[in-house]
Amino acid sequence: MNKIKLVTDTNASLPAALVEKHGIIEVPIHIQFGDEAYITGVDIDDARLFEMIDERGVLPTTAAPSPSAFEAAYQQALDQGAEQIICVCCSSEVSATFNAANMATEQFPEADITVVDSKQLSLAEGFQVLAAAEAVDQAKTLEEVLSAIESVKERTAVYGALPTLKYLAMGGRMGKLAAGFADTLEIKPILTSRDGKLDLLEKVRTWRKAKQRLIELGLESAQGAAIERIGMIHVNNEPGVMVLFEELRSVLSIDSEPIVSEFTPGLSVHTGSGVIAFVILKAS
Repeated sequence: MNKIKLVTDTNASLPAALVEKHGIIEVPIHIQFGDEAYITGVDIDDARLFEMIDERGVLPTTAAPSPSAFEAAYQQALDQGAEQIICVCCSSEVSATFNAANMATEQFPEADITVVDSKQLSLAEGFQVLAAAEAVDQAKTLEEVLSAIESVKERTAVYGALPTLKYLAMGGRMGKLAAGFADTLEIKPILTSRDGKLDLLEKVRTWRKAKQRLIELGLESAQGAAIERIGMIHVNNEPGVMVLFEELRSVLSIDSEPIVSEFTPGLSVHTGSGVIAFVILKAS
């Protein structure tokens, strides 16, 4: 049986323990404050990111990994004995990561490397990586592992809520006056993943109603099916997202404990601090 190694990027929001458990090779997203560069998972996380944003009053930029970063990851996989490599990337609709991963394969013409566009973000991408890892652990073939990834794509739903529009205004995605007015009226955006992008689904009044709407969306997405896997994502708000999990568990058929993760800086810089979100994978 061929030995398959998995590569992904840190936008998959996978906890370090799961990355280590499955021997997944991560390629980090970079955060740039002016001339200062920081590496996700190495010298910056969500907490540090927003400390720096609040101190400096500006948002940093993000940078997709370079092709050379993926070349290093592929070489690492080959050095570890990989006979086939699968690289699962965050959505090509929002990042150049997928293109960089593809370009890197050109340096390994003899290697069997498959690059997958997850068409997702955060743990919705991460769930595809985990499905692949579990299939690899079960000694599945390359085709079976890729089939497992595609199955997850079709059964995943993502929803989140923003407690403040402050950071959207800082990033120029919304006028500061409009954001201030919306915050005064307690307008809370509900986000979802749609067509490979993190998109505004709707707006509700008050944080309490936003959390209630997330529960309603979870019910609508599940459509009565059991939940195979659930992930709770937050930006500096683990207590808040765990309260949301308990409320979701009270109305959905959830037998497993959640995967709890930071959104991670490459994504959280686009939403702001305090975000709570969840990813559900319906049973097939």
